[in-house]
Amino acid sequence: MIDTVVLVHGLWMTPRSWRHWVPRLEARGLRVLTPAYPGFEVEVEALRADPSVIATLTVPDTVAHLAGVIEELPNPPVIIGHSFGGTLTQLLLARGYGAAGVVIDSAPTEGVRVTPPSQARSLSPILKSLGNRRRAVGFTPEEFHYAFTNTLSVAASREVWEEFAIPAPGRWVWDYGLFANFRPGHQETWVDYTRDRAPLLFVAGERDHIMPPAVNRKNAQKYRKSLAVTEYRELPGRDHWTCAAPGWEEVADLAVDWALEHAERGPRAVV
Repeated sequence: MIDTVVLVHGLWMTPRSWRHWVPRLEARGLRVLTPAYPGFEVEVEALRADPSVIATLTVPDTVAHLAGVIEELPNPPVIIGHSFGGTLTQLLLARGYGAAGVVIDSAPTEGVRVTPPSQARSLSPILKSLGNRRRAVGFTPEEFHYAFTNTLSVAASREVWEEFAIPAPGRWVWDYGLFANFRPGHQETWVDYTRDRAPLLFVAGERDHIMPPAVNRKNAQKYRKSLAVTEYRELPGRDHWTCAAPGWEEVADLAVDWALEHAERGPRAVV
């Protein structure tokens, strides 16, 4: 029986970004966990004041931390990840965790070779300086509006930025962003696309700038040789802030309904 949902936040965010989802999913009788990345257990304001823990964070440590949370559960949960949380969700599923997974506006795993212009522009503030690779780097309100909240007004976007936005590990953007596929050998975001795993749904927002539909579609297609269920959905008019932007209820219901329906099912879906 699936009774737990684990929500994995993305970069430039904390578990606060899931605050609307928790009561909605709990009202369905589900237990909801929103684990923070290691060291992110403090509030947004504290991370802004001292982002040192962000700058030194690694992907393996984050995956291990999330895996430890899941291992404490009596039954495999549904795992839902947004943005880089989608990458982490894919890594967890590839390691055998979860009964089903949903990735929303996911950052890509290794080998997804597509970079739409809006993605390059969104990430350019972090990639403009090699020194940012060693720092925790945030967006200005204007940069955030373009990358995350482009369907909102400037004023509404500013409110989101003030309440939710934090810096992100520059190394993650440099190493797993535009240049990941030019580095030799397998990276920390590599998965075996052919292996069996829990069912996985990709949800993309039509108007997402930082992780556009082309990125999510290409990522989903990498799994075409796997026998596991893999599906792709594109939502019209949705940007990267889709999990909290107006109409977020539709996104939440789609993710949870799909995951509960497909959990532990075997037949493969063509993407």
